[in-house]
Amino acid sequence: MTWLAETMMLSHGWRRFLILVVAGAIAATSAPPLFFLPALFLALPVWIWALDGAERKHTLVGRIFGPAFSIGFGFGLGYFSAALHWLGAAFIQQGGIFLLLMPFGIVGLAAILAIFWGLGSALAHLMWTGSWLRILTFTACLALAEWARGHLFSGFPFDLIGYALTGTDQLMQLASVTGVYGLTLLAILMASTPALIWPADQRGWPLRVLPFTVAMAALALQVGFGYWRLNNTPLTPRTDMKVRMVQPMILDHADWSQGDPDTIITTLLDLSSQQLTPSDTGLDGITTLVWPESVFPFFLASYPDALARIARTLPADTLLLTGAPREPIGDDGEIIPDNPGFNAILAIDTNGEVVASYDKSHLVPFGEYLPFQSFWRLFGINQFVPGTNGWAPGDGKRLMQVAGWPKFLALVCYEAVFPGDIGPAEELEQAQFILNITNDAWFDGSLGPAQHAHLTRLRAVETGLPLLRAANTGITFATDPLGRITASLAPLQPGVLDVVPSQKLAEGTLFNRVGDWPFFVLIALGLGLSGLAARRPRRLE
Repeated sequence: MTWLAETMMLSHGWRRFLILVVAGAIAATSAPPLFFLPALFLALPVWIWALDGAERKHTLVGRIFGPAFSIGFGFGLGYFSAALHWLGAAFIQQGGIFLLLMPFGIVGLAAILAIFWGLGSALAHLMWTGSWLRILTFTACLALAEWARGHLFSGFPFDLIGYALTGTDQLMQLASVTGVYGLTLLAILMASTPALIWPADQRGWPLRVLPFTVAMAALALQVGFGYWRLNNTPLTPRTDMKVRMVQPMILDHADWSQGDPDTIITTLLDLSSQQLTPSDTGLDGITTLVWPESVFPFFLASYPDALARIARTLPADTLLLTGAPREPIGDDGEIIPDNPGFNAILAIDTNGEVVASYDKSHLVPFGEYLPFQSFWRLFGINQFVPGTNGWAPGDGKRLMQVAGWPKFLALVCYEAVFPGDIGPAEELEQAQFILNITNDAWFDGSLGPAQHAHLTRLRAVETGLPLLRAANTGITFATDPLGRITASLAPLQPGVLDVVPSQKLAEGTLFNRVGDWPFFVLIALGLGLSGLAARRPRRLE
């Protein structure tokens, strides 16, 4: 390891850049669903050693976009290219010109995300010293860059470094205190400690290995806290709900021109009514029926017979919650011009009437809307998700309420990956559970669905709300308020899942109450100490 540390300090140019790309790709194996945590402890020190040897530029532009930026950018390019390689499955499904665009799309997105890490690396290098404090500098700057990546320009918080510390039910419990951004700060700090062991210097081995030992002790305490929380948190099942979630494997979502309404409705109703055991009464006793996102490649209002058939099938006092496109109807009852419609969750009662709805507000760029649309259409490129012309964003009010049913937070697909950003405090306080509907069929056969499912589980841990997740092709599952999966369906198989949700945690979680404020306090403390160290290095080294 001393050889590797010295090699990174002395390397420069393309050789250093390529080593960092490889190191970033290795670090990506710590992300869900692989969770190879040792990779993070191996790779992040390589980044730190590279900064130890990075040249200092004298101009402002050179300091921001110079060698330190290139170091962080190269590491990020490798990390995001590997961690998000599964996005290529959507290009393969589209075929045609998208196959040619696939490598550019994946590497292009990785490069955009890597800019955040490059800027974080450059900021750290501005305050860099030769002391142990440099890992605090590195941690504060990279954690801040991760927060920015998850929030700026609509945000893209897939594969935050903190998810590496959520590979088991026990490990993920700390998110109820810190949130995933807090875990990100902790993961960076712990995985940076091997950089203080090597290269060997005049310090004795016990002193050099002490920070790493403390990191391992912190990891053990995290596991211990998880065991304690899982074993000492009382949970109570609800007595007013029995939910049936349908995983229908409807693949007509990819082409609106091919979807046959009658066939799709028949498939959904037959699955919903099936008897799982000889004594099962089908939909009798089910209070809430859930269908996933993208099961209707058409507007329900255009096929009134669909609503009539749904009404005939639903027993009395059963509510259907389904993903469906919703036409933009104004207060005057007319369709709003120049509005393509919404990707929505509709609540349909036993009369076949839509009694409530939620419109997805956090849309996927290039998936559900096309930035700079007129430019891309010159080359015949549209958004991935079909529809009239992409989708319009909703108003962001996610709390759904239907008279006689518990209130819940509605999340459509991608909206469930945003830590601490699934609803304001007043909505979280009123909500009794989280409902996430999704269609991950675009990424079937890749790591994408499993990664997406895991990120969604963390929203239950952060909020103390049980989670219900219905997916078109999988993974459909339910969790308790601690994020533990209580029931699930195998992916890529049609079926139904009957669950009785737990009650929410009455006291909520600490993260619910304080949010990311401790994270920002620690960031400010780290930057403050780094600034002092940079100004008076001799006194602090």
